[in-house]
Amino acid sequence: MTELTELRDLRRFRPYPQYRDSGIEWLGEVPIDWEVHRLKFLLQEPLQYGANEPAEMTDPNLPRYIRITDVGEDGRLRDDTFRSIPEDVARPYLLEYGDLLFARSGATVGKTFRFEPGWGKAAHAGYLIRARLKSQACSSRFVQYFTTSRGYWDWLRSNFIQATIQNVSADRYSNLEIPLPELREQLAIADFLDRKTANIDALVAKKERLIELLQEKRTALITRTVTRGLDTNVPMKNSAVEWLGEIPAHWHLRPLKRVSPEVTVGVVVNPSTYVRTDGVPFLYGSDIREGRIVADTARRMSEEDSRSLSKSRLRAGDLVCVRVGAPGVTAVVPPELQGANCASVLIVRHAGTFDSQWLCYAMNSRLVRHQVALVQYGAAQEQFNVAHAVEFVVPLAPQPEQRDIAVFLDHETAKIDALVAKVHEAIDNLNEFRTALISAAVTGKIDVREAVPL
Repeated sequence: MTELTELRDLRRFRPYPQYRDSGIEWLGEVPIDWEVHRLKFLLQEPLQYGANEPAEMTDPNLPRYIRITDVGEDGRLRDDTFRSIPEDVARPYLLEYGDLLFARSGATVGKTFRFEPGWGKAAHAGYLIRARLKSQACSSRFVQYFTTSRGYWDWLRSNFIQATIQNVSADRYSNLEIPLPELREQLAIADFLDRKTANIDALVAKKERLIELLQEKRTALITRTVTRGLDTNVPMKNSAVEWLGEIPAHWHLRPLKRVSPEVTVGVVVNPSTYVRTDGVPFLYGSDIREGRIVADTARRMSEEDSRSLSKSRLRAGDLVCVRVGAPGVTAVVPPELQGANCASVLIVRHAGTFDSQWLCYAMNSRLVRHQVALVQYGAAQEQFNVAHAVEFVVPLAPQPEQRDIAVFLDHETAKIDALVAKVHEAIDNLNEFRTALISAAVTGKIDVREAVPL
């Protein structure tokens, strides 16, 4: 049995010998010798909201000021968001080893993290709630694992419905029911989950690295093909551009303004005033992905407004390129988006003078992305201007070759994309198993006592 197959097989774990009804609908049955406690009865002191102080200081000699934005997806503190607060302000909110912090509102509501001693002196901010547990009654590691289980999130969703907004108060958290075996067994289960989740996380990391390598291969393939063509025996010439090197001798290096009859930009001044609940798609940069447009969730604009804004009205075969946020990402406007409009993105008009799919590949290659990087500006959001874009150069192949290159890259990138999709599916399955394993272990659905010594 491979490591991956073994990890995914919950059936190899036995259930506990006997169960009883917990009396809690979302929890169901628990092992007969487990007890269910409300969080408030497991605390050394009542749940505590954090300090309501501005996050303005960055003095490393002062206590760190922890906000929910400082916690990464891996549950660790981020180095790039460090803030601090004065000692006297921090004192009532200082954290101790093993303290759990619950996010109480917004998109991160319900997420938790456990304070580790190596993180130095720190205090928590107002949108976090501190739980300081009785170490003689429960393990904070076990409780944190419980807060990643399906049962916990079912409980949380039911509280969203009751509260009508995504905001869970300390009072609500204090009534969270937690199933607990005796302390020694809690620690054994936490040890087991530490080891198994580390194995899963390592596998996920390997697969994420594989995706990076496949994406690098895809980009390299596109760049090589749009700069050198498909014929490996074709005579080459010096492009006279140091970072480009040689191109086929019969190709010409041309700026974008000489490839397209018009390079322009979408609605820049107050685009939000045109947004409607229905009408034609009104594309923003966030709707554009590499090689495709996500129109289903795009904003809308009335047909009348789109017609009146003819400069930014889109036609099939046009290219749209992100200017702000993810500069350079480009897609072709498909026939179904004929007559749509766009806000602030770069528009490269198509008038039969080039193959749209070929130019899309060229725009998404390292060739053009390098030129974007040379001119982009902005600390908060990277961007570039249309005045720069018209000067971006591409190696212009004859149109029949453009078509052949596009067809070749469609075929080859589709194979890479299929591999990437399979790896993403494997990652999803691993993460789903990770949650299932934790959920089963912390609610007593499986008995892991034989897997780790008690």
